[in-house]
Amino acid sequence: MTQPQKLRWLVAGIGDISTRRVLPAILAEPRSTLAGLVTRDPAKAASYGVPAWTDFAVALAECPADAVYVATPPFLHASQTIAALRAGKQVLCEKPMAMGYAEALTMQRAAEESGLTLGIAYYRRTYPKVARARQLIESGAIGRPVFAEATNHGWSDLAAGFRAWIADPKRAGGGPLRDIACHRIDLFNYLFGKPVRVTGQLSTLVMPVQVEDNATVLIEYENGVRGMVDVRWHSRVPRDEFRIRGTEGELELTPLNDPQLVSPQATEQIPTHVNIHYPCVEDFVSALLEGRAPVSSALTALPTEWVMEQVGGVCFSLPSR
Repeated sequence: MTQPQKLRWLVAGIGDISTRRVLPAILAEPRSTLAGLVTRDPAKAASYGVPAWTDFAVALAECPADAVYVATPPFLHASQTIAALRAGKQVLCEKPMAMGYAEALTMQRAAEESGLTLGIAYYRRTYPKVARARQLIESGAIGRPVFAEATNHGWSDLAAGFRAWIADPKRAGGGPLRDIACHRIDLFNYLFGKPVRVTGQLSTLVMPVQVEDNATVLIEYENGVRGMVDVRWHSRVPRDEFRIRGTEGELELTPLNDPQLVSPQATEQIPTHVNIHYPCVEDFVSALLEGRAPVSSALTALPTEWVMEQVGGVCFSLPSR
């Protein structure tokens, strides 16, 4: 029997996430093959043994790719995604989806107009323990869910070094709200549905950066659940907490990135893939082959952009120095 042709990928951006996770995931996914790379520094592409381009538009025209993984900084997400869709390519784009809600809407509209698939790499949706938590909630294991909280704290001196762009408002669009909180907001949306009211505060207390170094977000959902997310770049005490409280008990997923899930019934160890991007790439390929939407799509990512938009201009201030 003839084997189906593999999905040919063009990857735009060879930064930290690409080298550690995205490219290894594509190279390991059995239905995928790497067809080309886009990078400002061609030397970075040499070890992959595929053609490389420095110009994204030229790469779209010359690379025989079926899909594009947009792994560039957020200020390029919308333009590169829309260009790829218009060139007839399926797209999987890194998070956050765009620099803001309006820009994200243009990406979604481009996907609809093209009839192609646009996925967003909120890979924590593919964590097996998150799927298990969703199952437990739906089965009534904690009664009616009423409150969820997620914190992620760490020390991130991003004003210098190879990831300095992540603290540049013109390239990243913000600080830990868009870098870290977006993942937790997206999970809350995945678990609880439609967000209807948002408040929050951003400030810069410690880090010498031109974006916020901490953000606190309070979200109310259509079903009455409230979710609180607190993220910080200025804590010497690392935290990765995630819990869901209901009328009859709670689910403890702390640390979010570890396999442990504690419910009223049991303590379970439910690990994800060693490469946490792999299940996201795998699901995207499966979605294309099965004619369905990926678990994390442009449509599911839009509410996350909407939530962040509500917070983005609230109580933001930079201290005088």
